Amino acid sequence: MSMTQVKRYVPITLITLFSLFLRLWNLNKPKGFIFDEVYYAKNDNSLITHGVELNSANQSEFVVHPPLGKWLIGIGIKLFGNNEFGWRISAAVFGTLSILLIYLIAQRLFNSYLLSNIAAGLMALDGLNLVMSRVALRDIFLMFFILLATYLFMRNQYWLTGIALGMATGIKWSGAYLIPIFLILSVNFVRTGLIRQALMRISQFIIIPIFTYLITWSGWLFTSNGWDRNWAATQPKAFLPDVIRNLWHYHSEILNFHTGLDDTHSYSANPWSWLILGRPTSFFYETPKNCGATSCSQEILAIGTPLLWWSAVIALVVVIGYWLSKREPITTLIITGLAATYLPWFFFQSRTMFYFYAVSISPFLILALVFLISKLIEAGVDRGWIYLFISVIFLNFIYFLPIWVGIEIPYSQWLNRMWLPSWI
Repeated sequence: MSMTQVKRYVPITLITLFSLFLRLWNLNKPKGFIFDEVYYAKNDNSLITHGVELNSANQSEFVVHPPLGKWLIGIGIKLFGNNEFGWRISAAVFGTLSILLIYLIAQRLFNSYLLSNIAAGLMALDGLNLVMSRVALRDIFLMFFILLATYLFMRNQYWLTGIALGMATGIKWSGAYLIPIFLILSVNFVRTGLIRQALMRISQFIIIPIFTYLITWSGWLFTSNGWDRNWAATQPKAFLPDVIRNLWHYHSEILNFHTGLDDTHSYSANPWSWLILGRPTSFFYETPKNCGATSCSQEILAIGTPLLWWSAVIALVVVIGYWLSKREPITTLIITGLAATYLPWFFFQSRTMFYFYAVSISPFLILALVFLISKLIEAGVDRGWIYLFISVIFLNFIYFLPIWVGIEIPYSQWLNRMWLPSWI
């Protein structure tokens, strides 16, 4: 292997293996469902077997999100059994693959293996990404397909981008916010044949995502025992086929649920606080008796690596400044990606929201930080300072690792990691 190949492949291979190890280590712990796993892993075995979610009495259940995330979790259950490892393995795999994706995205943005490895390394050191890769929730899958759509868009593979966007929407509806962004960015408004181009883009960024999204509902569409699958038969006749009316009714009920979701929750967090880690989400907390201290703590806290996130927020300010002054393609991608994954949440102020939704924002924050690093290198800053900064992030990651993976530690050590009162 040549030195060029070593520089190209060895760092990202080591980063990926390191990330995979952390995501698989003790993945079967804690035992039992934690936080919202009970909603997404509990009946996913029936989804794989029957195509729809059925409870223990074989009765259909109303599910308030599109089914693709549950399908992906269900694949892990089918392969590894209906146990903690089976529930969480799909998230671990997709979380690891997301690190490879940000490497590829950074390579196309910066055309630098150094900066690409830094981007992948920083994502590997993000505590929020790690936590979400170790629980049976859907958000890590959403982030993966957002990154996949971004990468395919950068390669001008718009048909495949549309498929990825449809799959992102099939995880959570918030994946659809990227569709108008990519549609607008893909249109060349100064070239001839604008109408033909617009029709092509509508096919790629609207029709294909919708078709892909509908495919994610195939289990419900092609079976008869899904929730309210035969609702239209109890209603007055209409010109639309019953299957379309049934699906529309289901989606209207999902929309009603989410628009009315205003229950108070001790870990709810307004989007204003997400970037500064104002109120992280505790997925699991116990006080075991066998850590060798008088009082012990064991927690899984969904929170980003503090120094990484706070540095990225500073970098974001720099990126916005560059974008306002120069409109560079790099900054445009970072700003629009961040806007599509973050700003829509501000329109739902009465809705119950949680900080861990920000896992889809984190890749664009990391790219903003890498952009700042690239400008520092261009300005002649000694790379030793860059490596020192990354080393500090690594130490910060190691320090917080116990509360991301549920390692038992003395209560005093746990309390030392609660840097802000709102983290408790």
